[in-house]
Amino acid sequence: MPLRGNKARALGATAVVYLRRKVEFCASHRLYNAALSDEENLALYGRCANPSGHGHNYTLEVTIRGSMDPRSGMVMDLKELKQIIVEEIIEKVDHKNLNTDVDFLQGVIPTSENLVVCFWKILEKRLQGRCELYEVRLWETENNVVFYRGEPAEVVRHGAFSSPPTPHC
Repeated sequence: MPLRGNKARALGATAVVYLRRKVEFCASHRLYNAALSDEENLALYGRCANPSGHGHNYTLEVTIRGSMDPRSGMVMDLKELKQIIVEEIIEKVDHKNLNTDVDFLQGVIPTSENLVVCFWKILEKRLQGRCELYEVRLWETENNVVFYRGEPAEVVRHGAFSSPPTPHC
């Protein structure tokens, strides 16, 4: 049983705190797998397989956790967390076509599930040694959200149902 309250403080335990930062971006994509026919893609993805694509106003939420620094009282400055998210993800995906304009998504079917796994892998590398990445959530609409907590996963790619990962995803 974890120590709590006065007993934990008496033993010098440091509180583990969770921080979450939200950032919004707009992007377009088309869901399709190049290994499937147009009819199979339409049956699998419905109108999301439209050859012209479609867009979303996404909300990305990144949650980290860690012990509070005894000097600052913070796990990480939230401005710094935002800067990392913007540099590593938002600048690369905002107002872009996820199928064609984003290098780290080349060959990846840009489902929300694949996006959160890719975003996790990129952010985890950048945050390594500073704090623990706890969760990445991606809101595609106000009703549809996908989240990932770092369990072993590979993204699904075009034309292959199991292929080696790219350097980022």
